Amino acid sequence: MYNPPQDEVELIYEDPHFLIVNKPAGLLSVPGKSDALKDCLETRVQAHVPNARIIHRLDTATSGIMVFARTAHAHRHIGLQFENRQVRKTYIADIWGVPRETSGTISLPLICDWPNRPLQKVDFEVGKPAETEWEIIRTNQSISRVLLKPKTGRSHQLRVHMLELGHPILGDNLYAHDAAWGASNRMHLHAHTLEFRHPDGGAHLTFEVACDF
Repeated sequence: MYNPPQDEVELIYEDPHFLIVNKPAGLLSVPGKSDALKDCLETRVQAHVPNARIIHRLDTATSGIMVFARTAHAHRHIGLQFENRQVRKTYIADIWGVPRETSGTISLPLICDWPNRPLQKVDFEVGKPAETEWEIIRTNQSISRVLLKPKTGRSHQLRVHMLELGHPILGDNLYAHDAAWGASNRMHLHAHTLEFRHPDGGAHLTFEVACDF
């Protein structure tokens, strides 16, 4: 059952061209098809800034930084940066266990597992290329905090890649085993930083939203 948090969306930055906001975990990025799924980040932002237009999405269970355009030019300009993989993103995640290595790169092609959608799966024949760099920030005997740098933006990419690494994300209701899923009442995945060029002038910008778990 969809039960989104009722806290106000945190505005990180705004200018005449775009907004930076902090999406809370548990809130849809865009509305679903049924009336019960209409409450989302997009409608909440537009209630305060009617001309705001969504450019990209985060999974409902993921928290963190998102950018909204305020003009058609900004929407097109920043959207093309996402499409051309010019936007740099980092995420923070808590994963189950301790990887053998302290860092690495995961290159595993992904595709929707249609009989079990919305699940995604690794498929070397027809999957789309997906690449994630990762490194350990800190660890204890059972949980590791990692910094994730996706080079592509496939659906559920970070969740599946951590699963394939053998260390699912805590609280992930789709991919984690029972122990990792039960370790938290929310998924420990947070969009931490976002880098792109300003749509008016091209200046390089970096924004950061602190992790809340």
